[in-house]
Amino acid sequence: MNEQPISSNEILNSFAAYDEKAVDLELINALKNSRHKIVVLDDDPTGVQTVHGVHVYTDWSISSIKQGFEEENSIFFILTNSRGFTEEETIRVHQEIASNIVAAAKETGRKFIVISRGDSTLRGHYPVETEVLKNKIEELTGDKIDGEVIIPFFLEGGRYTINNVHYVLENDTLVPAGKTEFAMDRTFSYSSSHLGEWVEEKSKGAYSKDSVTYISLDELRARDYEGICNKLTGVNDFNKIVVNSIDYYDVKVFVTALMKAISEGKNYIFRSAAALTKVIGGISDKPLLTREELVNTKNKNGGIIMVGSHVKKTTQQLENLKNLDGIKFIEFNQHLVLDDEAFEAEIKRVIKEAEDNISAGQTVAVYTRRERFDLNTGNKEDELRLSIKISDAVTRIISDLSVRPNFIIAKGGITSSDIGTKGLKVKRALVLGQILHGIPVWLTGEESKFPGMPYVIFPGNVGTPTSLLEAVKIMLPN
Repeated sequence: MNEQPISSNEILNSFAAYDEKAVDLELINALKNSRHKIVVLDDDPTGVQTVHGVHVYTDWSISSIKQGFEEENSIFFILTNSRGFTEEETIRVHQEIASNIVAAAKETGRKFIVISRGDSTLRGHYPVETEVLKNKIEELTGDKIDGEVIIPFFLEGGRYTINNVHYVLENDTLVPAGKTEFAMDRTFSYSSSHLGEWVEEKSKGAYSKDSVTYISLDELRARDYEGICNKLTGVNDFNKIVVNSIDYYDVKVFVTALMKAISEGKNYIFRSAAALTKVIGGISDKPLLTREELVNTKNKNGGIIMVGSHVKKTTQQLENLKNLDGIKFIEFNQHLVLDDEAFEAEIKRVIKEAEDNISAGQTVAVYTRRERFDLNTGNKEDELRLSIKISDAVTRIISDLSVRPNFIIAKGGITSSDIGTKGLKVKRALVLGQILHGIPVWLTGEESKFPGMPYVIFPGNVGTPTSLLEAVKIMLPN
């Protein structure tokens, strides 16, 4: 298919407008009768980019999942961090999670919906994660999963699906996702931007683009609830459903039709970005968080910014951050990873320098050396293991820190997940909201290394070139 960049102004305003009040009312009515608990499996901690007032669990024990089921909220998140796993490990973990969800649901007497929250630029262990979930849930419950809904739209990150092609906004241009740097990911590469072709590519032909059900923007803008519902109820055998979206109201119309299909006895699993979770969870809009909501002014220590992601956007943001006075920048040389002794000495050097500065009231930014280090073996599993070893070292900078910083910002999905779970040892965090659009903040639990700390989770692929600078400015003293 001919997938070319297009002008965002030209296309995003070319579809019919909504009667927003009517759509909101129809969605409220559709959600209020649902008895389903929504369980979101997040393959890195950035999936809470659109929500607030919900909890994230960092383990998937039956007791934790049961606690999630018993919460008043209709939705909760389980952080799997599976984007940092090998395929073998993600299969094992998702079998275990599916089994524990079914067990917790039986104990609490609740029905459930599972969302596999993945990257809005289509990276991750797909289709293996949703296939494993589907197979295990069917095995344990006897219920058939009729279809899989694919909806990678994410407004805050500039990710749009139009005419079944998924785009990434770069300046004023919508670039087909398959032509971006994200499609060249060393572990999760792909070539197709048309989502039907992407499904065919990733499933190695098990599901063809012609077998996919497509929900068009024209159907959504016409508020054709009955027609969309009929399409959904016609899906069987775990065939795929691609949802076009350029606005939250597209998702709202879709979810309204979806809930009708579910009420008629249909079952689906979801592979989505962060927009769907906000809509299906019935979560309201909330203003961006302020410094007063985020910083403990009694703590006179400096904060710490950890930069691990190596996408181009992160490197641009780091370079702009270096223009800000009052921050001590510390480069961590991960290229030493193959020399155990030198690598250990480097980790200890960075920790000592960070501690000394934080204790003196100085905020520090620790960043991995920007030149990527690849084994060049051609083995993706070897490359992933190398990444994990480096990520574990970055995590140690936080876990071995002997002084409490005033705040922590982590840049990069795997980086922020490992720091949250291994470095801070968070088991259950409250999502406070967002510091900037698409950039969530956890409040760490009492069990963590630094209880009650604002922890800013900054995705590698989100924001403008100055967004990291803007976020740090909010956290620094005036």
